[in-house]
Amino acid sequence: MALPQNGSWKWIAGPVARFGAALFIGGCAALAAPRAEAQFGWGGFGNYASTAGQAADYGMSAMMRAQGQQNLSNSEAANNWEDAKTKDIQNRLRWTETYFEMRKTNREARAAEAGPPITQDQAIRNAKSRTAPRLASTQLDPVTGHIEYPMLLTQESFAEYRDRLDSLFAQRAATGGSIQYSEYQEIQVTVNQFIEALKSRVADFPAREYGQARVFLDSLAREARLPAG
Repeated sequence: MALPQNGSWKWIAGPVARFGAALFIGGCAALAAPRAEAQFGWGGFGNYASTAGQAADYGMSAMMRAQGQQNLSNSEAANNWEDAKTKDIQNRLRWTETYFEMRKTNREARAAEAGPPITQDQAIRNAKSRTAPRLASTQLDPVTGHIEYPMLLTQESFAEYRDRLDSLFAQRAATGGSIQYSEYQEIQVTVNQFIEALKSRVADFPAREYGQARVFLDSLAREARLPAG
């Protein structure tokens, strides 16, 4: 078959070229369609976006849901931590209260077993009931009758009691320790008055010095019943 000459060739080449171009474009479209449909869900099947914009919206929505879920989880974790901390503090408080309550109960039980505490006067009376000790010669001189009082009893407010006792015991020493019953009674009365004067000022003195002074006066009263020496 003879080929067309001159302008007849162009008449054939034009349709052929157009047909080839259309075939090429169609093939490219066929290849690209599945990928685009898979990416954006073209065709409306399944829970896919139908456009690129809708896909972006879906992605943003999913991200916001994830962020919200994370915030919720963080909030629940914080609440759980606060709840655990509160319970720990409450447990520690209950333990402390129980500890001090047990100590209080123990103290009360021991106090009940021991009975009421004795007063200072009771302690001195108890000591006196066990017999006051005799005075040493440095405290009551058997030869002269001189009385060496504890420092607390040397105060000026007690001078009248000291003067009477000094005189009575000097007479006792001068007679070799022999005294009349009236003199004995006077010593006992003077010592008791001395003790009452001391008791009226008990709050002014340290307990130890007060106790020593009381014992001294009790011993002095006892000396009047005993021979000198």
